[in-house]
Amino acid sequence: MGAAIGQSLPVALGVMISPLPIVAVVLMLSSAKGKVNAFAFLLGWFVAVGGVALVVALLAGSGADDDGAAPAWAAWLKIVLGVLLLLVAVRQWQGRPRAGTEPPTPRWMQAVDTFTPVKAAGLAVLLGAINPKNLLLVVSGGSTIGAAAAGDTTVSVVAAIVFAVVASIGVALPVVVYVSTGDRAGKMLDEMKAWLVGHNAVVMAVLLLVIGAKMLGDGISLL
Repeated sequence: MGAAIGQSLPVALGVMISPLPIVAVVLMLSSAKGKVNAFAFLLGWFVAVGGVALVVALLAGSGADDDGAAPAWAAWLKIVLGVLLLLVAVRQWQGRPRAGTEPPTPRWMQAVDTFTPVKAAGLAVLLGAINPKNLLLVVSGGSTIGAAAAGDTTVSVVAAIVFAVVASIGVALPVVVYVSTGDRAGKMLDEMKAWLVGHNAVVMAVLLLVIGAKMLGDGISLL
């Protein structure tokens, strides 16, 4: 179990510091239904990330040998994921806003004020399990868990839960700041949002590059 959790932890940290989901929570906290929507987003994010990671982990570990060795296709899956992550990292870096230019604002950011808890949870699922960049990261984490768990369902379930918990720390942080600091939260969260929006492309490029290189190396080592 330790191997499944430990090997997937770097990927979980990458998901944890993905900027846009954190920005979504910050925006929700400044809306009329701030706390309710933020908690709905947090729950949706946890379920989406944990669910995808668990499904991939179970699939990746389903073909394990009797001695617990991961199937050959799991190694190739890691290699493919690593290459995809590296390609997306390059694209993110090339698309980063140049100095003095404002990054484009996603449409959903403009509609956050009108969100209901259901829409907030739906956005969490969209960003955590459908958005290509985060989906690649979560699938990478799930495949890492599956290869290390080697078909042990209990290990896969526990490791996926731990993965989801760690991956949710980033979106939980603004809620903690909001609850613990009261009136002072507004300025802190605004500064956090501005930095994350401005540096989203660079942060994601670095994350995808590091995790992509890790996945590629892990896959090659399994062959």
